[in-house]
Amino acid sequence: MSVNPYLFFNGRCEEAFTFYKAALGAEVKALMRYREAPEGPPPGMLPPGSEDKIMHGEIAFGGSSVMASDGECSGATNFQGFSLSLVVGSEEEAERAFAALSEGGAVRMPMAKTFFAPRFGMLADKFGVGWMVLTQA
Repeated sequence: MSVNPYLFFNGRCEEAFTFYKAALGAEVKALMRYREAPEGPPPGMLPPGSEDKIMHGEIAFGGSSVMASDGECSGATNFQGFSLSLVVGSEEEAERAFAALSEGGAVRMPMAKTFFAPRFGMLADKFGVGWMVLTQA
């Protein structure tokens, strides 16, 4: 059994995948556009011109993956009530990943030493996705 987050970027999924590839070296494992689906979406579900948006995608971060979509392509995202936790092997890697992910986003808690990790910080990336970056103790 496994649990994988599924994020809806509402029209910015491809941009998000490109960002995560650059920021974290993530690898796109799957990508299907609405125009590639055997059956189109229900009438009125998508705005006109959304055929090239992402119906389903999967991106891998090391041994973990996140699935994502452009959803209904509304343009507005609403990532609340959760954060993705990125655990890295060194303080240097934590600092680099934190800086890359926070570019264009908002730092919620700057990277610092804590009682549970040599480096820990929290941010929302430029898409509004919450991240907790930490090193293993």
